[in-house]
Amino acid sequence: MSQQRSTRRRFLAVSSTAGLAGVAGCTDRLDSVSGRVDAVTDGGNGNETTTDTDPESDARPAAPVDGVPELETEYDSREQYRQPGDSLDDFADIEQWDVVQGSGEADQDVVFDGEQSLHLESDGEETIVVQRSLEGEDLAETDLSFAVRTTTPQNITINLRVVDQFGSARVYSLREITYRAPDVGWFRASPGVFEEDEYEPAMDHLDRLEVHVLHTMDRAEVWIDDLRTHEKPDQGYVMLVWDDGFTDYYERASPLHDEYGFRTVQAPVPRWTEQGRDGIMSVSELLERQEEGDQIVVHGTHEPIHEYEDEEAIDTRLRRDKRWFVQNGFEGANYIVFPHNSFDETSLEYTTDYHYCGGFNQAGNVNTTGVYGFDPLVLPRTIAHDYDIAERCVDLAAEHNQCTILNFHAFDEDNTMPEDDYEALLEHIDGADIEVITFDDLWELHTAPHY
Repeated sequence: MSQQRSTRRRFLAVSSTAGLAGVAGCTDRLDSVSGRVDAVTDGGNGNETTTDTDPESDARPAAPVDGVPELETEYDSREQYRQPGDSLDDFADIEQWDVVQGSGEADQDVVFDGEQSLHLESDGEETIVVQRSLEGEDLAETDLSFAVRTTTPQNITINLRVVDQFGSARVYSLREITYRAPDVGWFRASPGVFEEDEYEPAMDHLDRLEVHVLHTMDRAEVWIDDLRTHEKPDQGYVMLVWDDGFTDYYERASPLHDEYGFRTVQAPVPRWTEQGRDGIMSVSELLERQEEGDQIVVHGTHEPIHEYEDEEAIDTRLRRDKRWFVQNGFEGANYIVFPHNSFDETSLEYTTDYHYCGGFNQAGNVNTTGVYGFDPLVLPRTIAHDYDIAERCVDLAAEHNQCTILNFHAFDEDNTMPEDDYEALLEHIDGADIEVITFDDLWELHTAPHY
């Protein structure tokens, strides 16, 4: 794959040429802004410089975070940070795993790394459960990640349940997968803690690890590979992300942020902004918010990118979208929020040419992440439609030194909590042991030398 991407970049240089829990992205706005954009046109010329990364070098590249970025990225972030941390299980010995429900077997044809993966299938609507011993392992102050591939995304949850020798458990949960079929591929998930038993598990006296695949379909199919461990950061983090660039944010939400000194992330839709659409922020208003510390990131053409069948059209769209943000002076253009949380294997392959980090796998319940083990372009986030769920996200991230990314649109939308609740949430965050961050902050953490 690396050779293929490098070849495509050289060609470009020469030619100069996702219910609330089940629906992703801007489609989860029940009273959404309607209208589709025109067909993608030629993106024109741009900066075609690239930088190759020496795989043998100890130096780890990081995304530029000062000023307006270049049009193209310097490296493929998904490839560069494909296997962070330390290996816990490479699935070379499938005999370590016991199948409790459903079916599980070694698969040497569909592999993320090494010789084989663990292929899991449900028996009808039944939850899939497999487990292995963790005797002798110490996972205190440790996060987990794993590579996952599924041909049945959407209404599916993958839980890692860690059980100690006394029977207490901690559950790490990836609540939703918005990777679009049929063009599915591998990604790395580092799910945050969803819940744990009343008696906190002794993570240095462990008994077993269980993988649970919960779903609401007639059939579920999942591959798991490359289970890894990661140290925890020193504290927890929260990112407040507002999609679509509504003036509701500018007039009502931003004064609240300024009062608390919180920086937020905004993902406007260029076409709506250029049209001067009623209720949408202007470029000057967005730049004003950037001056106040907000980060303006790419949202781009507001239609699902997985619906594009032509690879050239995908590349043209991504290139054109980022160019608009660069030309308008938005410093967060290295990061992307996929419209409708729509992505697939092909679109991810091209997205790395223009963006380092973003996503998302979006859910209506607690959907947090470890800081060091996630796939750079398949981050999870939570639809902030409910105060109690959002507060729980913040508390879990603070308690377990993880990150919660909360998503908002406008206060009159069903997918965004009312203004009074939002003000209460900001007050709760201000009193919690947690830091409000932007993509720049998260990316600097993710690419730190410890990695």
